[in-house]
Amino acid sequence: MFLFKQLLPTKRGLGGALNHFRGSSFRFFSSSPETFVELHSQEQEVVIALGSNVGNRLHNFNEALQLMKKSGINITRHACLYETAPAYVTDQPQFLNSAVRGVTKLWPHELLGVLKKIERDMGRTAGIRYGPRPIDLDILFYGKFRVDSDVLAVPHERIWERPFVMAPLMDLLGTDVENDTVACWHSLSIHSGGLFESWEKLGGERIIGKDGMKRVLPIGNDLWDWSLKTSVMGILNLTPDSFSDGGKFQSVEAAVSQVRLMISEGADMIDLGAQSTRPMASRISPQEELDRLIPVLEAILKMPEMNGKLISVDTFYSEVASEAVSKGAHIINDVSGGQLDPNMTKVVAGLGVPYVAMHMRGDPSTMQSSENLRYDDVCKQVASELYSRVKEAELSGIPSWRIIIDPGLGFSKGTEHNLELLMGLPSIRAEIARKSLSMSHSPVLLGSSRKKFLGETCTRPTASERDPATVASVTAGVLGGANIVRVHNVRDNLDAVKLCDAMLKYKRSPA
Repeated sequence: MFLFKQLLPTKRGLGGALNHFRGSSFRFFSSSPETFVELHSQEQEVVIALGSNVGNRLHNFNEALQLMKKSGINITRHACLYETAPAYVTDQPQFLNSAVRGVTKLWPHELLGVLKKIERDMGRTAGIRYGPRPIDLDILFYGKFRVDSDVLAVPHERIWERPFVMAPLMDLLGTDVENDTVACWHSLSIHSGGLFESWEKLGGERIIGKDGMKRVLPIGNDLWDWSLKTSVMGILNLTPDSFSDGGKFQSVEAAVSQVRLMISEGADMIDLGAQSTRPMASRISPQEELDRLIPVLEAILKMPEMNGKLISVDTFYSEVASEAVSKGAHIINDVSGGQLDPNMTKVVAGLGVPYVAMHMRGDPSTMQSSENLRYDDVCKQVASELYSRVKEAELSGIPSWRIIIDPGLGFSKGTEHNLELLMGLPSIRAEIARKSLSMSHSPVLLGSSRKKFLGETCTRPTASERDPATVASVTAGVLGGANIVRVHNVRDNLDAVKLCDAMLKYKRSPA
């Protein structure tokens, strides 16, 4: 027997939605799932869980997503990426888990058939239940429907006991109930408070980083757990006109020497910038930027000291991003969040590297205009505009598990705006969380080093004299939730970061 139930639309708001959806439905019965294929014409929003613990797990995810897209499943959202201990059968490798939201015209059993074919095509065979597998694809939700047949149950019957399923599922939601379909998903929870209560019953955010469950971001061949410590990114400007150290590191020899110094002082990453983005800076061409960048990048990659370190390239040109990654760069850091090159996000999607999306209005020549400095609520507006940028990046093919966000201190901000943002990182995360919990969990990069607002606040007109103020700003940022700090002076800021990390660890420790 096949049971098919459609829950009807209702008013917004989780409380009222739960009561309404649980009290009203259409029911259809049939002994054959195929009976309903011809009735289906509208796109349905679906949630599909992914798991892998055989072979290159991330490659398996990427291949599965591509095959899903080719099979009529349009991916619209990605959860974070989780590395988890195996459940049920524990003598096997760790899993990589995530989930995606998408839309499809496939009927539930058609969708199931497509997913099973993808699993087979990728090498999954009938083996031990809950045992190792190159890819595991499960339908968690299908539109506003509950499905119950001999081969398919939606929602998936074991969601409620599996943190490795519930965590990525929650990432695909916002704290606001965005539409009737999401309200329906909440109503299908076994708990009266919807999916939020179900997640809390399993431990919620408290279990991330514990009990064999880490939230990670793929960089190169590694999975980075950014909760373990704050990372320090050393700045290397290859420009003649940067506001702090323009012209100092234009030769390959000077650049290599500075990188060697920053690595010896404890930098985890080096950020190479070959185009000045200071206020009123003139824009150079992609080719001129590459001419400055590539010789230094190639030299740095040959340094033994760079083993285990990461290289980020600060550019808003897709052409530069592509060439830099082909040479060995690990991260693309885009001050424009994809606004200054329409090809940037699509190119980065194909490169498969982490993408730093920063908030800025206009471009370096216009960002400090009176119009671009107009805010009513700077934290709320920066969060909203930044979310729009990263949402565009995700729709271009960059999954949220590869996105790092930067509120853009000093870019289209006045001094008071910068101070408010510096103290408002939790508010920015909370505002983004209203629309996407996944994006709100993204690592935050903070770039306050030697910037003008520090000089104006401390009466230090010379950029090189702003290191003590930078240390104070980094301290405030890390205590507020920053995960990467981008600095000129690595040594002093690393000490601040270590102390902040120790304080945060002490605060989280059980009494």
